[in-house]
Amino acid sequence: MQVTNTTPSQAATQSGNAATDADTVNSDYEVFLQLLTAQVKNQDPLDPMSSDDFSSQLAQFSAVEQQVKTNDLLEALGVQMSVMGMGEMATWIGLDARAAAAASFDGSPISISPNPAASADRAVLVVRDSSGNEVQRQDFTPSTDEIQWAGVDGNGAPFASGLYTFEVESYSGDELIATNKAEIYSRVL
Repeated sequence: MQVTNTTPSQAATQSGNAATDADTVNSDYEVFLQLLTAQVKNQDPLDPMSSDDFSSQLAQFSAVEQQVKTNDLLEALGVQMSVMGMGEMATWIGLDARAAAAASFDGSPISISPNPAASADRAVLVVRDSSGNEVQRQDFTPSTDEIQWAGVDGNGAPFASGLYTFEVESYSGDELIATNKAEIYSRVL
């Protein structure tokens, strides 16, 4: 088995060569087996290798072999996921997606999926600006599937353009039982 000394800079350079490393490890299997076979063949008959040492070496070989197979499978899975993921994401362009994220308000209404607690008998939509300041509270029926937030205050004046987040407070009677982020619909660009 060939052993090469490395310095940290060499190790960093060599870590980028995954295919070469896999080939090297695969060839090391053969070398390991040849060395083990030669060791068993040429051992001193009066002082043979103990079964513990032999078992230990076989276990090390097996562990390395499994690690190489795992690395190969993970690499193949990573390639497949990245190719498949990019292709699938491309089909999302132009569609509406729903996520618990901040919404960009530009004067147009924002569609919100509130998802209050199932046991709630009353729910409140809490609107916060990009600084986290509460700017509006709006009661709604817990069975509501979608809310259109117009982005206007109690006097009908529009809120400033920018990012807004939405929370849902779920109540049973007067008791707050849950607070969760509301999901917004947004076009994938």
